[in-house]
Amino acid sequence: MLINHTKIYQVAQIKELEALASIRFALSGYELMQRAGAAALDFLRKRWPHAKRLIVFCGPGNNGGDGYALAEQAHKQNLEVEVWQVDLKGSHPKTEMSLALEACISAGIKINKFLGSKQALEGDVIVDAIYGIGFRGVIDHEAGVAVDAINQSNLPVLALDIPSGVDADVGAVLGPAIKATATLTFLGLKLGLLAGQGVAQVGELYCDNLELLEELYTLQSCIAERLQLEQFADHLKPRPRDFHKGNAGHVLVAGGGEGYSGAPRMAAEAALRVGAGLVTIATHPSHAEFLNLARPEIMCVGVKSRRDLDVLLKKAQIVIVGPGLGQSRWAQKLFLTVLDTQLPLVVDADALNLLALKPKARANWVLTPHPGEAARLLNLTTEQVQADRLAAILQLEQKYIGICVLKGAGTLVATSTHVPALCNYGNPGMATAGMGDVLSGVIGGLAAQGIPLAIAAKLGVCLHAQAGDLAAKEGERGMIAMDLMPHLRHLVNPN
Repeated sequence: MLINHTKIYQVAQIKELEALASIRFALSGYELMQRAGAAALDFLRKRWPHAKRLIVFCGPGNNGGDGYALAEQAHKQNLEVEVWQVDLKGSHPKTEMSLALEACISAGIKINKFLGSKQALEGDVIVDAIYGIGFRGVIDHEAGVAVDAINQSNLPVLALDIPSGVDADVGAVLGPAIKATATLTFLGLKLGLLAGQGVAQVGELYCDNLELLEELYTLQSCIAERLQLEQFADHLKPRPRDFHKGNAGHVLVAGGGEGYSGAPRMAAEAALRVGAGLVTIATHPSHAEFLNLARPEIMCVGVKSRRDLDVLLKKAQIVIVGPGLGQSRWAQKLFLTVLDTQLPLVVDADALNLLALKPKARANWVLTPHPGEAARLLNLTTEQVQADRLAAILQLEQKYIGICVLKGAGTLVATSTHVPALCNYGNPGMATAGMGDVLSGVIGGLAAQGIPLAIAAKLGVCLHAQAGDLAAKEGERGMIAMDLMPHLRHLVNPN
């Protein structure tokens, strides 16, 4: 049965779920394999209803067994099935996979041995069952040739559990990997399907619980939880008729060093578009007079001294610091003044780079780094951050406290009280200047309305990513940050 679980697991936790199923319900590994094959075939026939000829690539482990189980059941349903064995090194003991292979042979299915040469693949759908969630490292040459043949076939590809070549725990892709049209994962979502490079290999993602009872999932912890906009419905209810701008809070955006007026302007409008009552930009005097010409609803004040900023801080409920800030002496003084306040903060862009120079911890702030900024905050390389995004976000939260948002494909949000949350909305069209400034404005605008900071961060990430998906309907390439504004307004008014 296809499920919409929000829980995300790592491989060890999935193995524990399987063990619990065996103990509590006397389910053998072979029975789970048969269920996986049946679920995958059912999904395949619904997703590609006209498919008559299947090509199934099976590896040496349990993932291969799932493929054999699918092939056997497809054969019984009078579909034409072509099976290729991949990675034949050594002899394999009597396992669930070997039982599924024997069942295939007994059913009269010819098993072809893939020996590493290019094969012409002619069929309707390819099933990838080469390597599953136990895979680590780099696919060897023989299997790599199979992966290349599949990827170059121009046929739709259904990956079972995970595309072969993807690390299920962190999403790393260190060599050849299947580029799936769709992935049907079993029992629960794996982190590697939603984070890191794995995101680009998965295609459409679906999950099937293999008929396990819901109570089983209460016995096993998860590593993260997937965010869904619907879970925040209580924070987006219609306002009472006597509502006024004072109820919606006052956001102060502190940023915009000389020559960088656009970033704070985008953050400010985003705060307004999600419902903040008042927004003021504290910025460099050189452009304060014209910064709000296109959006007169935003108040703009040039900051020459600490006194100028102190006056603005006294009127605000939250401060967004960093958009367009730069790292000049003016920027450093503005940043240090903001840090002296007890107001909640959203810290972005160059404010994060300044923080990295002199780290400190604080409970009432949201840090919103992209991988490069996260690397500087943790004294790592960007590659190290991307290699294990979950570990990076946990280190950020431990070092800086508060709420941490690690932006990117599969944006993560970490707090001290819950497992990290992951947002799998969003698209490559959002990889453009200003998107981070808009996100900081969204989070600040929500928090100004009285939404708790951790919830504002999670809701803000969801709204921002879904607005990006709506904007992308007109095309991902060429999308700009300001394209999100009308969609943000729509999303915060669901009724």
